[in-house]
Amino acid sequence: MKILLLQGPNLNFLGIREKSIYGDADYNSICSDTVQYAKTKGIDLDCFQSNSEGEIIDKIQQCYFDRYDGVIINPGAYTHYSYAIFDAIKSVKLPFIEVHLSNIHTRDEFRKVSVTAPACVGQICGFGPFGYKMAIDYFAK
Repeated sequence: MKILLLQGPNLNFLGIREKSIYGDADYNSICSDTVQYAKTKGIDLDCFQSNSEGEIIDKIQQCYFDRYDGVIINPGAYTHYSYAIFDAIKSVKLPFIEVHLSNIHTRDEFRKVSVTAPACVGQICGFGPFGYKMAIDYFAK
């Protein structure tokens, strides 16, 4: 099974930005840890991060051609307004799990709305990097 962990804007600054919200773990260690966890479940996990909406859409579309079995997506701020990412998710007909490190429902009002989640099979939020492992467990079943 081949899964993509796709992360959006500013997630490359994990471990640097707002540690009280996102924690101390940096982007590379989260990716490495999640890749290792996926291996224990028999899953090949690739990681990709971009601050650009167009690159994220291109990567989603490429998943179709590269025959991924599913995608774990943390769209970052695009969660709240990117109908283009919503459309891309719907177009590839793959299962997506939306994951957020923080509990978006306890934060700013604008963060409580996800326009991308309705295109996904589910949403996990508030568990920090462990949320990515929870999504891996979904795909492992």
